[in-house]
Amino acid sequence: MQNQFRPVGFNILPPVVKNIIIINGLLFFITLVLNDRFGISLTEKLALFYPESSYFRPYQLITHLFMHAGWTHLIFNMFSLWMFGSVLENYWGPKRFFIFYFTTGLGAAAIHIGFNAYEIMQIKEVINSYISQPSFQTFNSIQSIDSRLINNEQFGQFLKAWSQDQSNFNFIRYSIEIAEAILQGKMNQPTVGASGAVFGLLLGFGMLFPNTVLFLLFIPFPIKAKYFVLLYGAIELYLGVSNNPADNVAHFAHLGGMLFGFFLIKFWNKTNRNTFY
Repeated sequence: MQNQFRPVGFNILPPVVKNIIIINGLLFFITLVLNDRFGISLTEKLALFYPESSYFRPYQLITHLFMHAGWTHLIFNMFSLWMFGSVLENYWGPKRFFIFYFTTGLGAAAIHIGFNAYEIMQIKEVINSYISQPSFQTFNSIQSIDSRLINNEQFGQFLKAWSQDQSNFNFIRYSIEIAEAILQGKMNQPTVGASGAVFGLLLGFGMLFPNTVLFLLFIPFPIKAKYFVLLYGAIELYLGVSNNPADNVAHFAHLGGMLFGFFLIKFWNKTNRNTFY
């Protein structure tokens, strides 16, 4: 990464970035140890769940930012935090950087919950409609909600047996239980990671240093920060709108972090004529 400025008191690992990385690393290690040795799931306590879930706690809006799903997830986020966050913290100072990081992280969570609410509302409509008139013929509407059912061997055996005895009350009751389990599974799906805040940092870096040239391993040519941000944002929007059932990445949370970062920087610089070019 080629810098275009020389901030006073430059620190390769400024205090807020350093402490966030340490906390993330420690929690990831503790999560692995508790799960492997004691069967205790820290994810159930600290990940972010949908507000209607029995696992939801308000503090999860913060704690999920320090939890990660695996080594790759952790390393990518922490490297990005260091790469872009260090520059921003040196430029803004610890206090303003701290505010920016957690504002974008909370904003990302809010956007993610909002889109989850929209999806769950649609799922509830389909499931309630089915429960009011359950039958083998109308069960297709339930199957379409969760594509993972198609490759489930036990589910396939159930459908085969039901097709041969479609008026069997036990099969109908079981189909209703499946429908309700799908809804609970959606609401009980945990969200972890600092990605929303990291995308906010990426947006902030692109806005403040738009012409900085980045050299990234996964892009085979140098690219200016402003173009990288636009490209990455467009990809996230496409993947979010595509809504692939097999994709467990919270793309709208990433976009939410970028959105809140954009408005926060504009608010801070409202008396200046900073533009994104």
